[in-house]
Amino acid sequence: MGLQQYRAKRNLKRSREPIRGEKPSRTRSIFVVQRHDASHLHYDFRLELKGVLLSWAVPKGPSRTAKVKRLAIQTEDHPLSYADFEGEIPEGNYGAGTVEIWDRGTFVAKDAETKADSEKRLRAGLKKGHLAVTLQGKKLKGDFDLIYLRRGKLWILVKR
Repeated sequence: MGLQQYRAKRNLKRSREPIRGEKPSRTRSIFVVQRHDASHLHYDFRLELKGVLLSWAVPKGPSRTAKVKRLAIQTEDHPLSYADFEGEIPEGNYGAGTVEIWDRGTFVAKDAETKADSEKRLRAGLKKGHLAVTLQGKKLKGDFDLIYLRRGKLWILVKR
């Protein structure tokens, strides 16, 4: 985890995208889903972990229907401040297009009692290739799994 890849891909003199990291939230971790109308419309699914946003591009967007699988391509970590970003990324920049917040809220790892326990479970899940989280957003509520396909950066996002 880190922001080196994120910073290397961006010309922040030409884009208003956030560059700085922020302190992690104190009580509950946040998630955000951003609708990103770039060269291809997709949705960016992001989960807070240790002051950054783990990120996946979901071409068809997350499903609110149980057992419907969606491809999720892992991308570079983003700064926590990106959770509030909406606007235009100018032409000629990485990810050029419109970004808008589609949903946001809080989450915990499945069966976690505290934020520290949730983070521990997320780190273990990343190593194992299976993240199980409970989302509490306006549109996305309930249990979701991210399952690594063992091929590059490909994962599956599914509502349990």
